[in-house]
Amino acid sequence: MERLDPRTTHGTPDPLTQGGQGAFAGGAPAGRFDPWSYRDDAGVTGVDLVGYKVEASDGGIGKVDRASHEVNSSFLVVDTGPWIFGKKVMLPAGTVNHVDHDDRKVYVDRSKDQIKAAPEYDEATDTDPAYRDKLGGYYDDTYSSIPPGTAR
Repeated sequence: MERLDPRTTHGTPDPLTQGGQGAFAGGAPAGRFDPWSYRDDAGVTGVDLVGYKVEASDGGIGKVDRASHEVNSSFLVVDTGPWIFGKKVMLPAGTVNHVDHDDRKVYVDRSKDQIKAAPEYDEATDTDPAYRDKLGGYYDDTYSSIPPGTAR
């Protein structure tokens, strides 16, 4: 029997890739996280998410206080209420996994601990490129630590 080279692909192509380029359905190429854009399949287009509840991968974290739909600059500001002592957090759009409009819930693919450990939100600096780089970098690092096979 002939041995297969583990560095090459065998069999049928992965249905989530497009044209062999490793692009996931819904947007970003495999291994790449785009923090400031909603995924195509998240169900966000044209919807005001203010007031929706936000669910982390391990439970509720609060409600959407503010939502941005700017191209390559989208985000949610979430009022965590008593969960983190009434603090607000900024979640880049790329963390949104999907939206359930019937239940008015936004599901993000990060845990409560990952969100709690994120750089602190400051309304005065939310448009500052240095803050955005720091926050986007933090969530990019947490994206790469999500186990394979987990919904992204």
